[in-house]
Amino acid sequence: MTELRVHNLSISLDGYVAGPDQSVDNPLGKGGEQLHEWIFSPDATETDRRFIDRGREGIGATIMGRNMFGPVRGPWGDDDWTGWWGADPPFHHDVFVLTHQPRDPVPMAGGTTFHFVTEGIEPALERARAAAGGKAVRLGGGAATVQEYLRADLVDELHLAVVPVLLGSGERLFEDLGNVLGGWSCVEFAPSQAVAHVRLRRR
Repeated sequence: MTELRVHNLSISLDGYVAGPDQSVDNPLGKGGEQLHEWIFSPDATETDRRFIDRGREGIGATIMGRNMFGPVRGPWGDDDWTGWWGADPPFHHDVFVLTHQPRDPVPMAGGTTFHFVTEGIEPALERARAAAGGKAVRLGGGAATVQEYLRADLVDELHLAVVPVLLGSGERLFEDLGNVLGGWSCVEFAPSQAVAHVRLRRR
């Protein structure tokens, strides 16, 4: 069966994947941009580049939460809002956005189309697997979306990039998850100059 994977999920030493006070002007929250500097650094190591590439290669569809698409809450209102990603989003495949508010699909440049799924996480995964055409499905953020899929035991692989910063507050990934990772194993640990890559897989 097509795998569901989390790739390049940057997390602070105190467990946050985004800082506090996220907004349109500050989508990662206060201090959150520090978590992703390693991805865009010209000094990225071969180890970093390998993980970045693995998050793109062999991926046929993406699932994300509404907050990762954009900070709008309630009814959409303005159909001109097409997310954080600009005119040519980096996905170049179908993206399924979890939401409680219906909206028509939004086709973008480069082959990305955003589909808005109101039926829940499992129907979103079914649609993403069908769209992926045998390739893997990538699970994006935010933290709440990853938590939902972890609780439902639907994630096959979780790659964390542990960044040596402390955010103090924000969105914490492993909040109230209990023993949801019981039975998982660490299949790779690869530190670089900027982050420590930890790749976990469900047995």
